[in-house]
Amino acid sequence: MARITFDPAEAEGLRTAAREAFTDGTPALAYTLEKLAAEGIDLESCIPWDGLRVELGLPEDDGVADVA
Repeated sequence: MARITFDPAEAEGLRTAAREAFTDGTPALAYTLEKLAAEGIDLESCIPWDGLRVELGLPEDDGVADVA
């Protein structure tokens, strides 16, 4: 199983951001950041962008980035 893990400094940065998100009133973001710091990212469970795009009914990528 492939997994991305964070070195201790990166993990601490994620935990700091999680504490800030929690005090700013976004506990879901805080939970997500803390979970990333603790567990990393399981690449086996990731959905490729094209699969996610189709699942969400988004149009095909035309190669032009729309920036607001």
